[in-house]
Amino acid sequence: MKIYPYKRLNRPITLRVTSASLKLSDGTPDPLETNAYSTQQQAVALGVAGHDDWVSAAIGLSVTLPPGANASDAPWSDVRVLAVLIDGETNIRTSVELRRDTEDGRDWSGSLEVLRDDHMGRAYLAVHAVATVDGVHGRAIAETDQSWIIDTVSEEPTRGLRLDVQKASFRRSSREWLNAYADAPWIVDTSARVPTVFVNTDVEGVMGLLDSSGSGVDSKVRDLVVAQMATDAWTAVFHGAIGDLEVEPGVGPVFPTDWQGEVLREMLPDVIPGVHVEEALQQVHRRRTGDSGWVELQTRIHYAAVRRAEAAKALGYAIRSLELINRGNS
Repeated sequence: MKIYPYKRLNRPITLRVTSASLKLSDGTPDPLETNAYSTQQQAVALGVAGHDDWVSAAIGLSVTLPPGANASDAPWSDVRVLAVLIDGETNIRTSVELRRDTEDGRDWSGSLEVLRDDHMGRAYLAVHAVATVDGVHGRAIAETDQSWIIDTVSEEPTRGLRLDVQKASFRRSSREWLNAYADAPWIVDTSARVPTVFVNTDVEGVMGLLDSSGSGVDSKVRDLVVAQMATDAWTAVFHGAIGDLEVEPGVGPVFPTDWQGEVLREMLPDVIPGVHVEEALQQVHRRRTGDSGWVELQTRIHYAAVRRAEAAKALGYAIRSLELINRGNS
């Protein structure tokens, strides 16, 4: 949790997406339906229309500042509200100033332009209120507590971890580093732009199982294998994210602005329960870089991964299917 040497608002800014529209290559606008964005997921999916030729998108925004922002005795003046879109993959930062809806109100609105060529996948949208405080211009007095995801590829607005799953022969792959894992059924690569699970086609029967679409016991075994794969993936991406943190002097570790930040915010409540995610991040970083506590934390990390993979549900379904088969054979 950051400490500021001046007064600020003690609640976060509320951000809502009110519209989304694409501009096609011929200049034609294409307003998207409301299923392109989700307030619950805090995500926008610009791939929902299935267009390959859009060049930019306009995202309508509505913002409400916390109570006290426009109080007559507030210790700040010249309040401005900025929407900032950050893409950690392309290192692009886009900002737009919002306008106040009424002279004395706390509601602000505006539109953010998203250029398709500036982004490869997901970007992260936050809102900041800045003002003059104690004679100093541009001091941050409030911000959103969680960024919205602007996904230029996805067809569904969701915050869920997006994994790339690829099939490869580990023995004969052009990716020579896979050769060392020839006896593994799958490997998780967290160094890629999007975390990637490589499935080893050399393992007999694995592809047939994963590609099966039946409803019998085979499907339950498939779901169990997928849950194990997902557990491995969640564990790997958490370690990848926590091991690559940026640390600000005097502040400590800060949340990344890409998929790593998503993973940490998703898993930290189960890894360090009962505290705010920023404090949880501080604790995990201290344990990883300190003299003790990191080994003991592995159980919590594994638990968080198991929960997100829904491994218990998959195991339960598989056990019940086997019990039904055993009853039928007895």
